[in-house]
Amino acid sequence: MLIPKKVKYRKWQKGAGASGGRVAARKLKVAFGSFGLKVLNGGWITSRQIEAARRTMTHFLKRGGKLWIRIFPDKPKTTKGAETPMGKGKGSVDHYVAVVKPGTIMFELDGMSEEQAREAMRLASHKLPVKCKFVSR
Repeated sequence: MLIPKKVKYRKWQKGAGASGGRVAARKLKVAFGSFGLKVLNGGWITSRQIEAARRTMTHFLKRGGKLWIRIFPDKPKTTKGAETPMGKGKGSVDHYVAVVKPGTIMFELDGMSEEQAREAMRLASHKLPVKCKFVSR
């Protein structure tokens, strides 16, 4: 799974959220491959979900072609233990998420036919908590 080697601050505040009415300013076009998976509504994607989507695509393509992951989970999410009373500070870091805004290209593929890429991206999109769209260069 993807996790940062080092972070500037151990615990972050929640933030405005990715779907706060803002559209992505970067990662809008397919840059590396020929086909991409674009986010239609923003949200948080955990490192487990990114890994599940990656494994699904590589399994379908039988390790053929080339895959680029354009997002990275660098935002720490904290949780407190079950049945813990209120107060006594913020919980410990549990996992990391990637903040994606609408319009962001998450994955890119190259080295295969469009039908194969479309099916691989469709399978991967079922593993993600956001609406996605297949795009080509």
